[in-house]
Amino acid sequence: MATLHCQNCRTALRVDSSLQNLNPASFKILADAAPALEPKAPDGPRSAAAKERRQHYDDVSQHAGPPIHKRSIGGSQRAGGKVNPDMSYINITDSLMAPEGPSEMIETPIKGKRPPAKSETVNGADGTEALSQQIETVVRLFEILSARSDIDHPICSECTELVLDGLQKRQSSVLRERDAYVQFLKQALQDVPTEEEKAQTTRALADARQREKQALADLEALEAEKSRMEDEIAALDAEAEELDEEEERFWRARNAFAAELTAAQEERDGLQAQLAHDTRLLESLQRTNVYNDTFCIGHDGVFGTINGLRLGRLADHPVDWPEINAALGQALLLLVVVSEKLGCKIKGYKLLPIGSTSRIVLENPDAVSTGAGKPRGTTFNLYSSGTLIFGLGVFYDSFDNAMIAFLECLRQVGDHVERTSSRRTGGEAPTGSSAGLKMPYEIQTGRDAGRIGGVKIVLTGVGREEQWTKACNHVANEADAKNGRSQWAGQGGGES
Repeated sequence: MATLHCQNCRTALRVDSSLQNLNPASFKILADAAPALEPKAPDGPRSAAAKERRQHYDDVSQHAGPPIHKRSIGGSQRAGGKVNPDMSYINITDSLMAPEGPSEMIETPIKGKRPPAKSETVNGADGTEALSQQIETVVRLFEILSARSDIDHPICSECTELVLDGLQKRQSSVLRERDAYVQFLKQALQDVPTEEEKAQTTRALADARQREKQALADLEALEAEKSRMEDEIAALDAEAEELDEEEERFWRARNAFAAELTAAQEERDGLQAQLAHDTRLLESLQRTNVYNDTFCIGHDGVFGTINGLRLGRLADHPVDWPEINAALGQALLLLVVVSEKLGCKIKGYKLLPIGSTSRIVLENPDAVSTGAGKPRGTTFNLYSSGTLIFGLGVFYDSFDNAMIAFLECLRQVGDHVERTSSRRTGGEAPTGSSAGLKMPYEIQTGRDAGRIGGVKIVLTGVGREEQWTKACNHVANEADAKNGRSQWAGQGGGES
């Protein structure tokens, strides 16, 4: 038998055997046993919009065509060509249909073999027709049951339990509502008024009507008063509009004045801010020492440094010669710049600051004690190639002469600083400094030439690295003092 589906959960159902072979009498008994639903009169629309929608629905329903999809119970095609719209299918012609069972097999006659009897084919067709009638009978029975109740049939046992549970809840709710109506009816029957109560109610009604007339008269008087008040309010509104226009003109004038005042204040504040910025910039420029920014002199442990380049070399702190040469070139450049700034003319030597290959040329051997015995135009290289073994000073003769010449030039600039600062005693010196400046280390001349602070600045001899590094440190301090002197000269010395 064909498979049916539950109309609630769409589960496949198996029909009970008692419904498979129903005769017309049994079908009529089951159909008449189903209770008929009493038609319930629909509630009338409560508003004009609801009435209009109901009228529109009735008009459309009268001209509606047949439904596109119809309710289907079984999972297969029913008699009469009705097909479940939820199920996909393909229509094929009779010529393309293949035989499905042994009774429908078409065999080709073979010589010596008898074709099958016609009664066998007839019996197979009768069985198919009986099965189709049984399916149609069961489906009609379920449609009758569905039409006479608000539940679609067939349904499975689980859905039947859920439906029963819902119906029991509805029954309980209806019973409670019935009990409430019964209680209300009993109370209404107990509260039937007596004749005296009716007379009292009649008098109260007459009194209420009299008060209603009085209230209507008062209402008319109040409406008249309201009309007068509305006229007065209209006059006041017109006056208020005039005042609003006058106030708007006043605020426009006030806002224009405030905008003009704000613009003037902003211009004043901008000028004051610009003045303050220019004043701070002027003070910053006055305090700026371009020499300190260009030639930053400091210390890195035992080494004096200029712009981060170390002057000196120790056995346990080896410094590369390119760094030392660059530091000496910066120191020579600082000496040239400071001497030009202070107006100091260096005698006997010409300084050539050319970076890591700086040189000092002897121009007048007679003008300096360190030039004795050397021809005019002798060039001293203030750098070393680094190919010689450090510590064997016997090979650093040219470099030692350059260091001695550099120290002599430094002494001349230091003497110039001491002479010029000792003549300024009228408060021109910077705050916190003495009237005359004194160099931190003494640079010796004559037979002791090449010494600063008692330390010889040459690498002649063995193991001179520490003394040479210490002398270079003294040179850095000396150059730093002259750098400060150049700042004083730029600010108020009158020599810039």
